[in-house]
Amino acid sequence: MSVTVTALFPTKSNESDAFHDTLVSVLHDTRSFDGCIGVTTHRGLDDPSHILLIEEWETREHYLAYLQWRVETGLLEAIGPMLAGEPVTNFYSNTGG
Repeated sequence: MSVTVTALFPTKSNESDAFHDTLVSVLHDTRSFDGCIGVTTHRGLDDPSHILLIEEWETREHYLAYLQWRVETGLLEAIGPMLAGEPVTNFYSNTGG
């Protein structure tokens, strides 16, 4: 059964557009990574500096391999200065309801 991953990024208000553009520019790589079923971006209606990724992966292990690859490519280091705080990541399983 697939795993849904949410990653909430609290960005600095003056960096949120650049952060969003950066994410959008690299999502083709995410979508083609082994085990990725899909990923979408969302912005907060009340606070557009909150950017949310909703991702679906075949397994948690696929996501963790992807995340390690992103660390190795330097993306996480590059986006770090745009953040106002630590990202919050959660994992969910489909309960069929």
